[in-house]
Amino acid sequence: MRPLQISPETALKLSEKLNVPLEQIMHMPQHILIQKLAELNKDESE
Repeated sequence: MRPLQISPETALKLSEKLNVPLEQIMHMPQHILIQKLAELNKDESE
């Protein structure tokens, strides 16, 4: 599996928002990352 195609700045912001290490963000499967972002978005909208 290849690493996510995101910029370092984006990866840093995601790691801060999701409270996970930067290395874990870079190696996270894309569908799991999208799922976590959707959950985060849902929590913020409530």
